[in-house]
Amino acid sequence: MASIDIESVRKSYGSFPVLHGVDLEIKDGEFIVLVGPSGCGKSTLLRMIAGLEEVTGGEIRISGNRVNDLAPKDRDIAMVFQSYALYPHMSVADNMSYSLRLRKTAKEKIASAVGSAAKKLGLDPLLERRPKALSGGQRQRVAMGRAIVRQPKAFLFDEPLSNLDARLREQMRAEIKKLHADLKATSIYVTHDQIEAMTLADRIVAMHGGIVQQVGTPLELYDTPANLFVAGFIGSPGMNFLEGRYVVGGGAGAAGEGAGIRLSDGTVVPVAPRAGLAPDAAATLGIRPEHVVIAENGMLEAGVDLVEPTGFGIILHLSLHGLPFKIFTLDRDALSAGPTVRVDFPQKHLHVFDEAGNRAD
Repeated sequence: MASIDIESVRKSYGSFPVLHGVDLEIKDGEFIVLVGPSGCGKSTLLRMIAGLEEVTGGEIRISGNRVNDLAPKDRDIAMVFQSYALYPHMSVADNMSYSLRLRKTAKEKIASAVGSAAKKLGLDPLLERRPKALSGGQRQRVAMGRAIVRQPKAFLFDEPLSNLDARLREQMRAEIKKLHADLKATSIYVTHDQIEAMTLADRIVAMHGGIVQQVGTPLELYDTPANLFVAGFIGSPGMNFLEGRYVVGGGAGAAGEGAGIRLSDGTVVPVAPRAGLAPDAAATLGIRPEHVVIAENGMLEAGVDLVEPTGFGIILHLSLHGLPFKIFTLDRDALSAGPTVRVDFPQKHLHVFDEAGNRAD
């Protein structure tokens, strides 16, 4: 397998910049997920690693070797696309072995490689079928098997589950994770689905506007988001935000001491002191829906707009200070919530962001 180093990589189409200097070190055997909304540059970066897009500036190295000018076939990587791109006239076995036959690999080695990959992916009974006789999930497994038999230095996945229904996506996520644990292959996976990112990644690369916003483990991004974008993008339902000003003393805390965020109605929500914020600086308070507490004597009153049962839990859609606000709770008493509820914000679960939208600690 291989390490992949991306250093100050830029991409422009004419005068239009798409990537603004990406730096990333991917370790040998690591599973990296590039996540972000459509148009953030994640697929473009993946295609540049594959050699399908030219690098405008910077350098890409695979196993220490510069590959900017190498053709895709010379980079020793395998790519799995959103579309399965299978040959309809070939059997599953022939689709999987096609690249090896092009290399004139010995028949015994081809049979061994296809058999091993088919066993890992549960394709043994399907080897003689053609793609039209397969389900969507089975076709995607064939596409993955085609990549595995090549034994490449790295696997690149470009939104491979987007064409599958929700249940199949869940099943294929588990299969991809098991496959990675088995192969221990360097993998880069592109998705706009933050659930896929959280469940699959060793590390997540959150991208927005062609810029890497944060790199870290799934729980690092969830627990300590670097900015408002990451805080809002990672997590479902997304984090709640309230605008206010940072205050110190003078009623900030429950006993008139400490620090807090003063909201638009004058309510002060106590927070731990933030050295990076000046008194009276604009600040944004964030809290995840599952951390909001419904309490009879809660600090704030919110209007209930919608009660949404999900089976596992309940999502309350509220209006707080004129803004949408959500609570996720396992308490089924919330199904009978009245027109308003009172809520509290446990301090240990609060996030504070400065005027520029960056995390304030």
